[in-house]
Amino acid sequence: MKIGVVSDTHNNLGNVREIVRLFNAARVERVVHTGDITKAKTLDVLAGLDAPLYGVYGNNDVERETLEASAVRHAFVFRDPPLELDWGGRRIVVVHDPWDLQHPSANQHDLALHGHTHMVRCERQDKTLIFNPGECAGHMKGYNAVGVVDLVTLDTALLKF
Repeated sequence: MKIGVVSDTHNNLGNVREIVRLFNAARVERVVHTGDITKAKTLDVLAGLDAPLYGVYGNNDVERETLEASAVRHAFVFRDPPLELDWGGRRIVVVHDPWDLQHPSANQHDLALHGHTHMVRCERQDKTLIFNPGECAGHMKGYNAVGVVDLVTLDTALLKF
């Protein structure tokens, strides 16, 4: 199973349209957003995904009522972090801030996804792969990317745009 990972979209709708195109072309089976969606319009654009969307809210997701209403309208699953998933035989934890991965239970997962830093991270800590695809909000020109994780092999790829 291949999943898409996106973080910190910060309501850059042009980039979000490109993200939808990239994930649909990659034929990911599910997409995870690691927070900082910012506005409900972003979720409306993400409704163009061919895969279901799951995610957590970040520190900039202050318009919670409209975000939650949009998530419900599009049948997306969003929660306050941590979000724990069991997909393809892998235990996954999703947070926004990487400091939330300091909790001892974080290393009980095969895959830990986070955002917040706008920097790519792909490293192993014990048995856990920690992954952040980095920037996609357009704040740092030339660094826009989303990630794809193969849950069978835990191989990662960045899709840059």
